[in-house]
Amino acid sequence: MDTTAMVESVEPVGSDTYALRFRAPEGFAAEPGQFVKLGTEIDGESVARFYTLSSPRVGETFEVTVGIDPDEGGEFSAFLSGAEAGTEMTLSGPFGDQHYDGEPRAVVIAGGPGVGPAVAIAERALDEDAEAAVVYRDDDVAHADRIDALRERGAAVRLLDGDAPLTDAVADVLTGADGGTVFVYGFADLVADAEAAIEAAGGDADAAKVENFG
Repeated sequence: MDTTAMVESVEPVGSDTYALRFRAPEGFAAEPGQFVKLGTEIDGESVARFYTLSSPRVGETFEVTVGIDPDEGGEFSAFLSGAEAGTEMTLSGPFGDQHYDGEPRAVVIAGGPGVGPAVAIAERALDEDAEAAVVYRDDDVAHADRIDALRERGAAVRLLDGDAPLTDAVADVLTGADGGTVFVYGFADLVADAEAAIEAAGGDADAAKVENFG
């Protein structure tokens, strides 16, 4: 759908990382792991970017997690850095089929802003009495409170530094993962490392649901 969405709140959730919560337009529905296109008009030109949902479900609101660097990120990052309750943006989507779809066990490998869909998918899986595991690689942990809550609910969580190999952590969470699905969300280097780690652990990287952020 193509419509307009209004920001309800902006919350810092990590270093230069923010959770933007929007009022869901009438008829908008999406699953954790799908993405939307958000846009605005700057100096008479339309500017838009894609962001993956970080809310486990869509109700009256939905959330995306974004890295905002107004000095390095360009015009749209500068616009987002000034967003507040009441800011309106154009909204298109949702897009993508690499999302949670009721799998009995969800193993999510993520880096950078991929932590948003990672925690959303794990929360949704636990809500539906499924199992969840998260391997998250980044020097600065975002959504630390949600990650701690996932641990308390029984999810297997592995946090790694930004240059750490994924192999051992992925092998740990894939052990006994029959019937589960692996999800991967992150930039190209994380995706390549994740696929190699899945294969090294005896999994099938081709069967993983992968969203490459570029």
